[in-house]
Amino acid sequence: MFEKIPVQTMSDNVAERLLAQIDNGTFPKGHKLPTEAALAEAFGVSRTVIREAVSRLRNEGVVESRQGSGMYVRSGDVARPLRIDFAEASDPDGVPYIIELRRAIESEVAAVAAERRTQKQMTAIDKALTAIDKAVEAGSDGVREDLEFHRAIAIATGNPFFLKTLAFLHQYLEAGMKVTRHNEATHENFALQVKEEHNAIVAAVRAKDVEGARRAAQTHMINAARRLREARR
Repeated sequence: MFEKIPVQTMSDNVAERLLAQIDNGTFPKGHKLPTEAALAEAFGVSRTVIREAVSRLRNEGVVESRQGSGMYVRSGDVARPLRIDFAEASDPDGVPYIIELRRAIESEVAAVAAERRTQKQMTAIDKALTAIDKAVEAGSDGVREDLEFHRAIAIATGNPFFLKTLAFLHQYLEAGMKVTRHNEATHENFALQVKEEHNAIVAAVRAKDVEGARRAAQTHMINAARRLREARR
């Protein structure tokens, strides 16, 4: 029933596998989970890893502890939190998928920002754009500054859910951007393209050009995927 997993992914993978088995009915709602010892033996990991994985599912409301009885799958409907496997997101093969996700979200973020931004928010976007150049000139990869640039655009939307979504994605975006930024740093023409694409997004937001901002952000993400493919070749 259980498949042994690599040590390096430990509690994350155990939690994912348990969640998948709950979803497919291996452990139906209201039923008791196997003991820590049984799960540890089945997955080939320590009881500490099992405890961490089950604790995560409990915190997410998927399972519940019944005093003196053990751990049970909750019988009621549970709003599942969004989860992304960090190892998959930061792997070179996974980065293109993160870029696709960014394209879907950030193109709309740029469009809404162009429609709603204030002058104060425009100033913050300009400042964030300048910070990327300064960071790169100082020898940094500019990843953190790049993320702050896109966050400044999200703030200009006035939509708190855009900000919450980007906050969740931050760790995965950073992992993916480290790969793309490294590629851009080793190809001078790549770095120039990125700068021009960022400038195009800012120009459209400044002009309150909704469609132009959407296209500029989409182009930026499409080109990021292309640059990644070219660098890997």
